[in-house]
Amino acid sequence: MELANIEQLIEKYLNAATSLQEEATLKNYFTQGNIAPHLQEYEALFNYFEKNKAEVFTETIQLDIKKRPNRKLKWLSVAASIAVSVSVFIGNQEYRKYQKEKTFAQVRNALQMLSLNLNKGASAIAKVHAYENTINTIIK
Repeated sequence: MELANIEQLIEKYLNAATSLQEEATLKNYFTQGNIAPHLQEYEALFNYFEKNKAEVFTETIQLDIKKRPNRKLKWLSVAASIAVSVSVFIGNQEYRKYQKEKTFAQVRNALQMLSLNLNKGASAIAKVHAYENTINTIIK
Protein backbone atom coordinates (compact mmCIF):
# COMPACT_ATOMS: atom_id res chain seq x y z
CA MET A 1 0.00 0.00 0.00
CA GLU A 2 1.22 3.45 -0.80
CA LEU A 3 2.47 5.41 2.22
CA ALA A 4 1.01 8.72 0.98
CA ASN A 5 -2.42 7.09 0.72
CA ILE A 6 -2.17 5.86 4.33
CA GLU A 7 -1.17 9.33 5.53
CA GLN A 8 -4.18 10.83 3.75
CA LEU A 9 -6.47 8.23 5.30
CA ILE A 10 -5.07 9.00 8.77
CA GLU A 11 -5.81 12.71 8.26
CA LYS A 12 -9.35 11.86 7.18
CA TYR A 13 -9.72 9.51 10.17
CA LEU A 14 -8.60 12.20 12.62
CA ASN A 15 -11.13 14.59 11.05
CA ALA A 16 -13.88 11.92 11.36
CA ALA A 17 -14.40 11.83 7.59
CA THR A 18 -13.51 8.20 6.75
CA SER A 19 -15.87 5.50 5.60
CA LEU A 20 -15.96 2.03 7.12
CA GLN A 21 -14.00 0.65 4.18
CA GLU A 22 -11.25 3.24 4.66
CA GLU A 23 -11.08 2.46 8.37
CA ALA A 24 -10.74 -1.24 7.53
CA THR A 25 -7.84 -0.34 5.19
CA LEU A 26 -6.12 1.53 8.03
CA LYS A 27 -6.73 -1.35 10.41
CA ASN A 28 -5.21 -3.82 7.96
CA TYR A 29 -2.16 -1.62 7.45
CA PHE A 30 -1.48 -1.29 11.17
CA THR A 31 -2.03 -4.99 11.93
CA GLN A 32 0.39 -6.23 9.23
CA GLY A 33 3.45 -5.25 11.28
CA ASN A 34 5.41 -3.36 8.56
CA ILE A 35 4.64 0.18 9.72
CA ALA A 36 6.57 3.33 8.79
CA PRO A 37 8.48 4.78 11.76
CA HIS A 38 6.66 8.13 11.74
CA LEU A 39 3.28 6.30 11.91
CA GLN A 40 4.18 4.08 14.90
CA GLU A 41 2.21 6.33 17.25
CA TYR A 42 -1.08 5.38 15.52
CA GLU A 43 -0.46 1.62 15.83
CA ALA A 44 -1.93 1.43 19.35
CA LEU A 45 -5.00 3.35 18.21
CA PHE A 46 -5.89 0.86 15.47
CA ASN A 47 -4.74 -2.31 17.26
CA TYR A 48 -6.52 -1.66 20.55
CA PHE A 49 -9.73 -3.51 19.69
CA GLU A 50 -7.90 -6.46 18.11
CA LYS A 51 -5.68 -6.93 21.15
CA ASN A 52 -8.51 -6.62 23.64
CA LYS A 53 -11.14 -8.58 21.73
CA ALA A 54 -10.23 -11.79 23.53
CA GLU A 55 -10.34 -10.16 26.97
CA VAL A 56 -13.17 -11.59 29.09
CA PHE A 57 -14.38 -10.63 32.55
CA THR A 58 -14.26 -13.85 34.57
CA GLU A 59 -15.08 -12.73 38.10
CA THR A 60 -18.56 -13.26 39.47
CA ILE A 61 -20.60 -10.41 40.82
CA GLN A 62 -22.40 -11.04 44.08
CA LEU A 63 -25.83 -9.48 44.27
CA ASP A 64 -27.22 -9.45 47.79
CA ILE A 65 -30.89 -8.76 47.17
CA LYS A 66 -31.97 -9.39 50.75
CA LYS A 67 -29.51 -6.90 52.19
CA ARG A 68 -31.32 -4.51 54.51
CA PRO A 69 -30.50 -0.82 54.66
CA ASN A 70 -28.58 0.40 57.65
CA ARG A 71 -30.91 1.19 60.60
CA LYS A 72 -29.11 4.46 61.31
CA LEU A 73 -29.58 5.55 57.73
CA LYS A 74 -33.28 4.67 57.94
CA TRP A 75 -33.80 6.73 61.08
CA LEU A 76 -31.67 9.54 59.73
CA SER A 77 -33.91 9.79 56.67
CA VAL A 78 -37.01 9.81 58.88
CA ALA A 79 -35.51 12.55 61.06
CA ALA A 80 -34.56 14.58 58.00
CA SER A 81 -38.07 14.35 56.57
CA ILE A 82 -39.54 15.44 59.92
CA ALA A 83 -37.12 18.36 60.10
CA VAL A 84 -38.07 19.46 56.60
CA SER A 85 -41.78 19.17 57.40
CA VAL A 86 -41.42 21.22 60.59
CA SER A 87 -39.38 23.91 58.84
CA VAL A 88 -41.95 24.16 56.04
CA PHE A 89 -44.77 24.44 58.61
CA ILE A 90 -42.97 27.13 60.63
CA GLY A 91 -41.97 29.00 57.46
CA ASN A 92 -45.59 28.95 56.29
CA GLN A 93 -46.78 30.30 59.63
CA GLU A 94 -44.19 33.10 59.56
CA TYR A 95 -45.17 34.00 56.01
CA ARG A 96 -48.85 34.20 56.97
CA LYS A 97 -47.96 36.39 59.96
CA TYR A 98 -45.93 38.68 57.71
CA GLN A 99 -48.82 38.93 55.21
CA LYS A 100 -51.27 39.81 58.02
CA GLU A 101 -48.95 42.52 59.37
CA LYS A 102 -48.49 43.94 55.89
CA THR A 103 -52.25 43.98 55.25
CA PHE A 104 -52.87 45.61 58.66
CA ALA A 105 -50.33 48.35 57.89
CA GLN A 106 -51.99 49.07 54.54
CA VAL A 107 -55.47 49.26 56.11
CA ARG A 108 -54.16 51.51 58.93
CA ASN A 109 -52.58 53.90 56.40
CA ALA A 110 -55.80 54.02 54.38
CA LEU A 111 -57.89 54.72 57.50
CA GLN A 112 -55.48 57.47 58.63
CA MET A 113 -55.77 59.14 55.22
CA LEU A 114 -59.58 58.86 55.38
CA SER A 115 -59.60 60.30 58.91
CA LEU A 116 -57.41 63.22 57.86
CA ASN A 117 -59.67 64.05 54.93
CA LEU A 118 -62.80 63.72 57.07
CA ASN A 119 -61.29 66.09 59.67
CA LYS A 120 -60.59 68.63 56.92
CA GLY A 121 -64.20 68.32 55.77
CA ALA A 122 -65.52 68.63 59.34
CA SER A 123 -63.57 71.85 59.93
CA ALA A 124 -64.89 73.25 56.64
CA ILE A 125 -68.45 72.35 57.65
CA ALA A 126 -67.90 73.98 61.07
CA LYS A 127 -66.95 77.21 59.29
CA VAL A 128 -70.06 76.94 57.12
CA HIS A 129 -72.24 76.46 60.26
CA ALA A 130 -70.61 79.46 61.91
CA TYR A 131 -71.29 81.49 58.76
CA GLU A 132 -74.94 80.32 58.69
CA ASN A 133 -75.40 81.15 62.36
CA THR A 134 -73.98 84.60 61.77
CA ILE A 135 -76.26 85.17 58.76
CA ASN A 136 -79.30 83.89 60.69
CA THR A 137 -78.65 86.23 63.61
CA ILE A 138 -78.24 89.17 61.25
CA ILE A 139 -81.44 88.38 59.37
CA LYS A 140 -83.52 88.03 62.52
